[in-house]
Parts: sequence; structure tokens; C-alpha cells
Amino acid sequence: MDFPLLLIFWYGVLHAFGPDHLTAIADFSIGKNKRKTLLITMLFAIGHGLSLFIFAKVLEHIEISDRILAYGDLISASVIIAMGLYLLFMVFTDRIQLRKHAHEGKEHIHIWFGKSHEHDNVDTTSSFTMGLLMGIGGVRGMLVTLGAVHGGEVNMSMVLAFTAGVMLIFIGFGLLILYINENFLGSLQNVRRTFTAAGLVSLVVGTNILIG
Repeated sequence: MDFPLLLIFWYGVLHAFGPDHLTAIADFSIGKNKRKTLLITMLFAIGHGLSLFIFAKVLEHIEISDRILAYGDLISASVIIAMGLYLLFMVFTDRIQLRKHAHEGKEHIHIWFGKSHEHDNVDTTSSFTMGLLMGIGGVRGMLVTLGAVHGGEVNMSMVLAFTAGVMLIFIGFGLLILYINENFLGSLQNVRRTFTAAGLVSLVVGTNILIG
């Protein structure tokens, strides 16, 4: 990897540590199994990189003021706040369910929202969509970095390097959430406490972005 791509990769690593990104990963990964947790984190990273690529390409050819770019932060904050409100609503309306069962002598825990237990792809689809939406908020920072290394020109290799950096941190954080899932969410009470904490953190992070 040459130096410009290494710089973009490092920017992706630093970008991923944003509290809004880690909060979004936690919101979607709490209570999920290993396969789904890793899938959610990867889809979020891919959606994030794709969104940045699309908007960066658009902004190469259109003169956009910094004030308009700031709306990206508003979108990111709104998504985080909405997710926090949703989690709190699920907790306080008693819509978080937990069921334990065993396969080949090994206990498994299933956690889901709603009254019925359905296996679907809502979480993975939503994480990809959230990655797309929150990518808008990172356009300004990415354009500054790209301008420093390639005169503002955006190509797919840069986006792949950025996405790889983001994915590295997201998967690492996803594994941390997976550890919490497997060791601390053995009771419905703990599950509700965890989702309440995640909802409140989402509100604080989102609000801080708005007033920052």
C-alpha cells in the first residue's frame, strides 16, 4: 500500500472511533449472535464507505458551501437520536424479549424486539442503511484528507482503503459487544438495562453533535 492510501486507511481508522459510529454499532449489535454481529459491523462499514464515495464524487463537480455540508452532521445526529428513542421505547413498552434454549448441550440466547420471534434481515439491512446515512456526515473530513493527498480527486482505491480502516475498528468493537452479549446478557433484566444504557448514550451523543 503506497503512502497516500496508507494515509486514507489511517484516516478511516481514526474516523471509526467517532462516538456516533461506535454508538450506532452498539445499538445494532447488542443481543446478536457472532455471525450477525460481524455481518452488521461489516455492512455498516461498507455502507459508510459507499456513501462517502458517492457524495465525494458529487462534490468534486459541484460548488457546495461549508454550511450545506454541515447538514451531514445534522443527518448523522438525527439518526443516532432516533435510534436512541427507539431503543428506549422498546424498553419502556416491554417489547424486548429473551428466550433460552440448548443445541447439543450448549445454551443459546435469543433476544428480539416485539411480541413474536421472527428471523429476518431487518437488522443487517438497517445497519447498511444507517452506514449510508451517517456517511454523509463524514464527507467534509474525507474531502480535507483527500485534498491533502490527491488534490481532492476521489477514486475507488481510496474508498476501499478508507473502508478497510473503518471496518477494522468496527469489527474490533463488534467483538467487544459480542463478548458483552455472551457474558452479561443472560437475563431479561440485564438486557433491558443494557438497551436502556445504549438508548441514553445515543441521545447524549446525538444531542452533543447537534449543539457542538
